[in-house]
Amino acid sequence: MEPVMLQFWQRAFRRLHRTLILPKRFDSGCAEQAAVPASAPSCGRKPVLLVSRLYQPSNLRDVAQDSRLPGEMSCKSQRLMQQAGLIHPSSPGCYYYLPATVRSMEKLVRVIDQEMQGIGGQKLDMPSLCSADLWKTSERWDLMGKELFRLKDRHGAEYCLGPTHEEAVTTLVAHQATLSYRQLPLLLYQITRKFRDEPKPKFGLLRGREFYMKDMYSFDMSEEAAHQTYESVCQAYTRLFARLGLRCVQVQADTGNIGGKLSHEFQLPADIGEDRLLVCGSCSFSANVETMSSDQSNCPQCETGKLVESKGIEVGHTFYLGKKYSHIFKATFSNAQNKPAVAEMGCYGLGVTRILAAAVEVMSTEEGICWPGLIAPYQVCVLPPKKGSKVDEATLLAEELVQALGETLPQLRGEVVLDDRTQMTIGKRLKDASKLGYPYVIVVGQGALEETPRFEVICQQTGETVFLSRDGLLDLLGRVETV
Repeated sequence: MEPVMLQFWQRAFRRLHRTLILPKRFDSGCAEQAAVPASAPSCGRKPVLLVSRLYQPSNLRDVAQDSRLPGEMSCKSQRLMQQAGLIHPSSPGCYYYLPATVRSMEKLVRVIDQEMQGIGGQKLDMPSLCSADLWKTSERWDLMGKELFRLKDRHGAEYCLGPTHEEAVTTLVAHQATLSYRQLPLLLYQITRKFRDEPKPKFGLLRGREFYMKDMYSFDMSEEAAHQTYESVCQAYTRLFARLGLRCVQVQADTGNIGGKLSHEFQLPADIGEDRLLVCGSCSFSANVETMSSDQSNCPQCETGKLVESKGIEVGHTFYLGKKYSHIFKATFSNAQNKPAVAEMGCYGLGVTRILAAAVEVMSTEEGICWPGLIAPYQVCVLPPKKGSKVDEATLLAEELVQALGETLPQLRGEVVLDDRTQMTIGKRLKDASKLGYPYVIVVGQGALEETPRFEVICQQTGETVFLSRDGLLDLLGRVETV
């Protein structure tokens, strides 16, 4: 048995024994009481994360029909996330992201950072307020139409809130007069808030006016090199979704108002999806219907397979831009002959908040959230018995278990919460735990007090309930991956 876990159990039973005799004050000034609340951590101990202290106001759980904002339509992810107190509507298409959602999003950002930096990406941050002059130079000021949020400053200068940053990043690179071919490919990316004046925002975080996006921009010395970079980014996207446990389909797509010569969307198949996809059952071909002729039913790649239509949620998009922006803004580099050459470009987007909501949409049941394990807000929730029950003394063991898991398994530090709302029944707290989507819920009850302690563990992603010994619990949770 792990030494720390053994010490935990010895310490827990000593504390449990002391609760059955008179309170005793130690020289340190800390008193052992007959009923020590979980919210009062022992002296010198790290505080336990308590469900009662998490900011998820109960009034945010009411998602009755009359509470929806005008013009919005409900979907599973929106309903579940509002019920769980993860998001709250502010104005049409805009949401408060509450602490648990921010934790999940920060984890997703870390995964994205790992994959983007793994292929050479460098992270930066560009202004959200973009000059109209840049957008007029690229001719997208008029092309974007009403979806672009536009404003003027006190001097009458025009700006927009950037939905994407091709103009800005190309101007930045153009200002570097000493860029050499030896520095290419150059991959710059950011993860920031974006803005789009959606005519009818709906489906919660799936289609809003304000959202988080990862946008990466690549600069290469040749068309061949640009295609290699394009492929490496697509492979990184595939790895990213595989790590999240999400089945994602890469489909041929239209370049739209961003432009370029080549484009792919990354789609999560879902009935609520707004994109129509055509997928061949005989080969790997797939495409958005926008790129196909309306009467085409045979696969253009293998020529024998039939195209089957389905729906998807777009969570990523890649574009090979060629010299569309680099030529306009004069983004050049010095080639091997020490002469200026125009860079070949690509741009690559991931909808960060959309991935969160889409994952909830495709993985969850109607009753509760199921997160991709890697980005769940918290990994483990420990439930002590109801106050006043026959096994009330196991409450101390539950608190000690939370401490011990963090000490024994470093990857779970800050990932284990104690549901200290012991005025509620286990059943009600289990229902809340299901709504919030903790991957593992541990019930500390009568079995934990036996000579050979056993714990009831509910695995949310599989729906299984297992009873494990101390070593079995350590073995199970020791395999949990975190970021």
